[in-house]
Amino acid sequence: MTITICSPLSGWVTPLPELPDPVFAEKMLGDGIAIDPAEGRLVAPVDGVVSTVHSAKHAVTIDADGGAVLLLHIGLETVALAGEGFITHVAPGQRVATGDLLVTFDLDAVARRARSLVTPLVITNGDAFEIMSFPSAGPISAGEPLLVLRPMGVAVGSGGMPAAITATREIRLPLAHGLHARPAARLAAAAAQFDAQVELNADGRSASTRSPVAMLALALSHGASLRLQGSGPQAVEAVAALAELIESGMGELLPIPVAAPALPPPPIAPLAPRLQGVGAVPGLAIGPAFVLRDTDIEVVESAADPVAERSALAAAKAVVRAELTANAGGEGPQAAIATAHLAFIDDPAVAAAADRAIDAGKSAGFAWRTAIASFAEPLRQSHDRRFAERLDDLRDIERRVLAALAGTVATPALPPPGAILIADELFPSQLMAFADARLAGIATGQGGATSHVAIIAAGLDLPMITALGTDVLRIDDGTELILDAGAGELLIAPDAAILAQTHARRASRLAYRQAAQARAHEDCRTADGMRIEIAANLGSVEEARRAVALGAEGCGLLRTEFLFLDRINPPDEAEQHAAYQGIADALGDRPLIVRTLDIGADKPAPWLPMAAEENPALGLRGIRLQLARPDLLETQLRALLRVRSNGPLRIMLPMVADRAEIRDTRVLLDRLARELGVEAPELGIMVETPAAALMAAELAADAAFFSIGSNDLSQYALARDRTNPAVAAGLDGLHPAVLRLIAETVKGAKAQGRWVGLCGGLAAVPDAVPVLLGLGVSELSVSPTAIAETKALVRTLDLVGCRDLAIRALASPDAAAVRALVQASLEKAA
Repeated sequence: MTITICSPLSGWVTPLPELPDPVFAEKMLGDGIAIDPAEGRLVAPVDGVVSTVHSAKHAVTIDADGGAVLLLHIGLETVALAGEGFITHVAPGQRVATGDLLVTFDLDAVARRARSLVTPLVITNGDAFEIMSFPSAGPISAGEPLLVLRPMGVAVGSGGMPAAITATREIRLPLAHGLHARPAARLAAAAAQFDAQVELNADGRSASTRSPVAMLALALSHGASLRLQGSGPQAVEAVAALAELIESGMGELLPIPVAAPALPPPPIAPLAPRLQGVGAVPGLAIGPAFVLRDTDIEVVESAADPVAERSALAAAKAVVRAELTANAGGEGPQAAIATAHLAFIDDPAVAAAADRAIDAGKSAGFAWRTAIASFAEPLRQSHDRRFAERLDDLRDIERRVLAALAGTVATPALPPPGAILIADELFPSQLMAFADARLAGIATGQGGATSHVAIIAAGLDLPMITALGTDVLRIDDGTELILDAGAGELLIAPDAAILAQTHARRASRLAYRQAAQARAHEDCRTADGMRIEIAANLGSVEEARRAVALGAEGCGLLRTEFLFLDRINPPDEAEQHAAYQGIADALGDRPLIVRTLDIGADKPAPWLPMAAEENPALGLRGIRLQLARPDLLETQLRALLRVRSNGPLRIMLPMVADRAEIRDTRVLLDRLARELGVEAPELGIMVETPAAALMAAELAADAAFFSIGSNDLSQYALARDRTNPAVAAGLDGLHPAVLRLIAETVKGAKAQGRWVGLCGGLAAVPDAVPVLLGLGVSELSVSPTAIAETKALVRTLDLVGCRDLAIRALASPDAAAVRALVQASLEKAA
């Protein structure tokens, strides 16, 4: 039986002897072929199991079905890049099929820094296989047949270490880039010169020095401690020669610094009275601390009965699955998150990884933890914060199954009513268990504003601060706290005066909210009678119902990403139509504005692999992605055209920068409407790029309306990544530069008789509302909880005064000056 090896890359076939690297050219690691890549995607050339992924992300080893061991090494001397420009999409122990994505890499960035991009594919156990024929040099596409191997009936392995060890040597690894392919090949070549068996031992693991791949699997980094153990007639000579070769550095010598004498630990600084984090859910809370100190669930590594372990794991998963199924039957974010977790727990790849570990003699708990870890690692390596935050979901599933295996309760006792929950990190299942505990707020050391826990907290209307750091766990239970999520501040044990002031501020705010809510269902007009529509930003049917109950006059932004994220496959037309129809029904005769799919950048989708981008916010996202994947756009438009709404249904496109994007979408929308025999709805755009704002008059010739996305418009105008905590604090939509772009948008829209709304975070900022109305914005779309107060504020404003204020704001030097103008104006009016 032969084994077909397909090309792992698209590019140009190159024989190994032509490579400018003796390790590969002289086939020290084995025979094979090389590809000079034309794109930055490395895919699996065979069906098999990933055995190693180098820490520098440039090399992957696969144990192919049929026994061949393949090394794929992207470029030459790329280990020195230390992973920069590479993103791995697999982990050791993960099963892959031919064509599965292994690594993406930035072709230009790697080419600039590496010796060469040419990528060898080497059969490292070549003694067991014969390459029947080699392809001619020339172009090839990923997935095309490349090599055919024929087994030779020789089983090659590291061999067992003979019992009598006659030579040992303790050394530390002085190689700057660790034990990677080149030095491993040189060690193997040297070891083959002696009549001896030498094992390399480190951290309780061992590898034969005759096997480069086995040594690579140890993943030894610079400074690692290791032992050479030899047996056989020439053991002493072999160990000495190999130790000398390692200590020479083989051209990569980096001296290991002598450890400084241990110093006593520095004294622990007193806990600061104020911790600064990131506000995830707005609000103000006062209450005693309740510290959740989650303990790790211990598991044994080995087990003797694979059948019993497999049965125990299945039973534990069944317990958790039943809990998730019960939660998934409801509505809102908790149900959506439970549905996503069901997909995780039943993922066939995770199950297969756990099965393999159990077959290898591991316990059910250890196998489950190992399987989850193998899929968590690519997320951990991702530079995208949204991907990293999905780690919470995997760890939550891991923890719940381990708790079920141990027969323990996954959540601790409930906190007292009115407490502020403190945790280093909080999992979705933990917070859902606390849903009825009448918490006052949540503060966590880790986490982010877009995590599932933050989404659940928002649904529970619980103020939340994340990223407070490890000091948050030094707070004692019962300590009085003030949590100000708007400022991202947690005040610890404040004095009586500050507590009194905060209580008064909270009471005043509550009274204002109650008064505003009493008139929330009335139409919104300024004090001088100008109609301003206050709509809601929505992401589910439950939010639509809640928004209507809170006084929304329509939906100014339906984020359709809620259907596409945190799932294995995209929703089909029927599922999308059912969701959109449910939201339209909930809104009744109120307007519904649907934004087409906006994924990419800070909203990645697991089912849509995308090449690594140096700056995702400037990459393939929004309308760019939709037009690049017209199948996604067509399915979504068809689902929307089938919606029967009592109120106006409008569609708007995200991240538009030029007229061609609107026109191309309009052609598709009109064609689909004709096919379905319905009238095409109005097509508008999000104004999120400075280009769209400055070209508003031209774009308005094709767009029926504009809705300004102030969050993205601000980040692009001010060159501050809104997902980067290091710079996001200076991101202020009231900066005069952003206001001038809004003014240009309104001016261009008026030239074509179009209306302008604003659906970004700026719409609910009290200091911004009078300026926005003065600039000519006639619709504000806010979160459901902000509807009543936004209406109450608009009713106090005089449009003539707002226009005068806007003129002065446009001429202001910075955002602080704009805020001062607004505050002075509001105080004068009061």
